[in-house]
Amino acid sequence: MTAQGTRLPIGGILYLLMAFMLGAYFTFAAVQGDYGVLRQVQIRAEAEVLRVERDRLYQDLAKISNLTARLSDRYLDVDLLDEQVRDVLGYVRADEIVIR
Repeated sequence: MTAQGTRLPIGGILYLLMAFMLGAYFTFAAVQGDYGVLRQVQIRAEAEVLRVERDRLYQDLAKISNLTARLSDRYLDVDLLDEQVRDVLGYVRADEIVIR
């Protein structure tokens, strides 16, 4: 019988170290990467903010479209025309008092 020295299994240790490092990299990429879990949450939050802004802009567009239609040649709203004349040109009636 020959006496064998204890030799560290360097190949096995390197293999396990490399597997651990790859696992850590892919775990980090899955959580923090460009398409990771945290980025998906951020994208969903931004999408919700943009949806709210889009809905607000649609409401503004509907309001402006309504006012434009009311000032068109086909339909004339006298009250709206009076309001616009007073606002833009600064007209007031003789029986009104202006407070600034």
